[in-house]
Amino acid sequence: MKTRDEALKKAGLLSEALPYMQRYDGRCIVIKYGGSAMTEGLRADSFAGDVALLRQSGVRPVIVHGGGPQIDRFLKERGIESRFHNGLRITGDEEIAAAEMVLAGAVNKAIVRQIAAVGGRALGLSGMDAGLIEAEPLDKNAETLGFVGRPRQVRADILHLLLEKGIVPVIAPIAADKKGQRRNINADVAASAIAAALKAARLLILTNVPAVRGEDGLPMPSLSLEKARALIKKGVIQEGMTPKVETCLEAVKKGVEAAVILDGRQPHALLLELFTDQGAGTLFHARRPPHQKMRTNP
Repeated sequence: MKTRDEALKKAGLLSEALPYMQRYDGRCIVIKYGGSAMTEGLRADSFAGDVALLRQSGVRPVIVHGGGPQIDRFLKERGIESRFHNGLRITGDEEIAAAEMVLAGAVNKAIVRQIAAVGGRALGLSGMDAGLIEAEPLDKNAETLGFVGRPRQVRADILHLLLEKGIVPVIAPIAADKKGQRRNINADVAASAIAAALKAARLLILTNVPAVRGEDGLPMPSLSLEKARALIKKGVIQEGMTPKVETCLEAVKKGVEAAVILDGRQPHALLLELFTDQGAGTLFHARRPPHQKMRTNP
């Protein structure tokens, strides 16, 4: 049984969160959820509960999910080896069929079901539904990557219709190009394109590290676009973190207020990032927003 002191502490936390709730009231937040964040310690019901709370607080969350480990497992069970080039899945006929079944099927509907279980309303989509995402080939000759694509256009109006009705869109990054060919899109890239199309207040990329680290090895609470590019050039930001950072920079360049790489394994990471000054990861911005001046190391 909770004591009065514990109850008062919770009431105080809710009171402190009010200015942040007001700041994001009615605004779009795009959340990239998947991969390591989905499989390394983040409880699905905890994530779903936070999303439902955001929606109840007036925030308009949009989820774009991956599912690489699930695709790997699906292919392995059928004796097909997963192949990659520069971190991207080489996607032939068997792989694109598997990606569609796993992402637009099992993974997508599991997230929708989890949100419904905590009282939220979600609708599962792929980029092909209603022409939500028009893709184009990433590899023009298709010699190396096969049916890997990138977003050419996003129908933001479709998402706005759902958001106006209080529904959380849950999007699998499978889309078709002009010829109707299915394309597998990297979930980070899809989330960035969707955030830009919505002119979102935030793009939140959940991953399995606390934050981007600087030259001193310490987590950095925020980075300007110029500083982030300089750290990439120096090799301080490298390997798997580089494409994630570049995805954030592209989103901000195209009109997203700020993008954040945060540790999806941390309990209530979404709430910490949006409803506290400290945040929960590294925030990328064109110009530091006034309300971020007190942000400290996570």
